[in-house]
Amino acid sequence: MIHLKKASLLFLVIGFFFMASVAFAAIDIPSVKVAKAPVLDGSAQDPAWLGVKPLVIVDQASGKKILLRSVYTADQVFFLVQFPDAAQNFLHKPWVWNAADKKYEMGAHREDTFVFKWNMMDKEVDLSSFSDDNYRSDVWYWKANRTNPAGFADDKTQVLADSPGKKSKEKISATGKKRYLSRLSDAGKPPYKTYNPAAYEGDLVDAFPEGTPQGSRADVHAKGVWSGGLWSVEFARNLNTGHDDDVQFDPAVGKSYLFGISIFSLYGNPPDTSTPNLYGLGRISEPLWLKFQ
Repeated sequence: MIHLKKASLLFLVIGFFFMASVAFAAIDIPSVKVAKAPVLDGSAQDPAWLGVKPLVIVDQASGKKILLRSVYTADQVFFLVQFPDAAQNFLHKPWVWNAADKKYEMGAHREDTFVFKWNMMDKEVDLSSFSDDNYRSDVWYWKANRTNPAGFADDKTQVLADSPGKKSKEKISATGKKRYLSRLSDAGKPPYKTYNPAAYEGDLVDAFPEGTPQGSRADVHAKGVWSGGLWSVEFARNLNTGHDDDVQFDPAVGKSYLFGISIFSLYGNPPDTSTPNLYGLGRISEPLWLKFQ
């Protein structure tokens, strides 16, 4: 049972998604300096967050409203995102037992995820996967199944180009141009393992047990908690990682950092391969500019 005070607060937060004015143009996201870093536990009640006004961003695939806040310390930057989701989807392509054939098959389940996508170019670009611009971007990919148990987001790189590249897939831009998108992992190991059961272990088996990330792939810490129809996910990263596959932040220079955000989710719908769903159709939000205060 949710404590009455917490329940009232949760009601107010969810209500805010329906009442708040929504930003549809490029907007500034202030990052407020705090003396003490928030604890990464998926709670919006940390003192570091209570004094920061959330901004409302719209997810382009679903129309869902996202609350976004940022703070920073002398050496780290933090983000809190909150978005409504009717049910938590915490399994991803699990092994489902086929009793008739006596074997495991990949399940239709898809985990809830959230993405930050940062511009790594020295000019402003359209960070959409269907952009006419060539770009390289730093992607922080929080996944409810594959990264959340370990307390991380997967650190990746995306490259959009006009010619094929490493692991690229063909896209068609909004103006009809042929484009090539590469989704690459940063150097190191991911925060999950892959598992394929050799014998029957139950009707449903997790295919991605928790692992320990290493190298540049371990740069982004993140923790999400789902409660009462709402995901709250906190992110933390060093301002400067020392890795050339990451965007580097310097609050002292007064620079703005271009990024976008997106939800990938079943939005509470049960897994069903017979009908289309919104999972994987996340579109990057309108352009956002991180500004350190």
